[in-house]
Amino acid sequence: MTWQDKLRALRALPPETQQRRMWDHIPQSVAESMAFEGEPVGMDLLRAQHARRAPPATSKLREASSATSS
Repeated sequence: MTWQDKLRALRALPPETQQRRMWDHIPQSVAESMAFEGEPVGMDLLRAQHARRAPPATSKLREASSATSS
């Protein structure tokens, strides 16, 4: 599967699934960014902090999908 196929598959998912996947990826993204800056942070700590927060009630993704569907 090429990266273009993966992108098409991601875009074909319902907006709620896309948002959940992006939300779930935040700890990994933060860990990679911190490691790149030379300040590695443990994934357990990031996951614990992330688990204490709720996803945002609204998002640009949801707004953009409703704007394009009309």
